[in-house]
Amino acid sequence: MSDHNDISFGYLINDVTCLFRKHFDRRATRFGMTRAQWRAVKRLYVSEGITQAELADRLEMDPIAVGRVIDRLQAGGFVERRADPADRRRWRLHLTARARAVAADMEEISRGLRGEATRGIPGVDVEKFVEVLERMKDNLQALDAEGS
Repeated sequence: MSDHNDISFGYLINDVTCLFRKHFDRRATRFGMTRAQWRAVKRLYVSEGITQAELADRLEMDPIAVGRVIDRLQAGGFVERRADPADRRRWRLHLTARARAVAADMEEISRGLRGEATRGIPGVDVEKFVEVLERMKDNLQALDAEGS
């Protein structure tokens, strides 16, 4: 049995992430939205009216990258920017009827892809895997807090 320190977690996680992105984007293309865009829309569903900077923070993304995602969502008719009544320099993000109309379909794509990716893996193993990934994320975020 190999030592877990020899396992290339980063490469494997990256490969799985790339495959998820590819398959999700392929399925979602008929709705005119990518996985990155869906992720932003999904976050806006629970926090509608937040600013672009707040969205970037919640998605743990660079504000400029989120700005490009929002630009594409706005051009596609999924999101609108509304002036903040308290600060005219700031914009609040709101979902459009078009975003709400495709939400159930996008969620079904997500559920279906997760089901296919975990096919043949017992539920208890999937739950443990998610716990391990969350712990790894916490550990790596702690490094950021320590300045390492």
